[in-house]
Amino acid sequence: MADSETREARPHQVPIDGTLDLHMFAPSDIRSVVREYLKESQAAGFVEIRLIHGRGIGVQRGIVQAVLDRNPSVRSFHDAPESHLGATVVILHPSGTE
Repeated sequence: MADSETREARPHQVPIDGTLDLHMFAPSDIRSVVREYLKESQAAGFVEIRLIHGRGIGVQRGIVQAVLDRNPSVRSFHDAPESHLGATVVILHPSGTE
């Protein structure tokens, strides 16, 4: 098996620390990664998290914010002003209150 195949087969270990950098994930995985991170962050007691999607032409930002818009655990979200549209700050409902 080639190195690239091995890397793709291994899941990423992501610490639940309030910040998720999405640059390491394939675009096709962004939706599921964001949903899982929201769930795990809320369960860990986080009320505010930051999702780093990068600036580019805004495709990843649009995907991330579409997921947030439909997720019942999200109270609100906004662009992180200091990131120049490269990150989104998410305010979660406290665990068990959504």
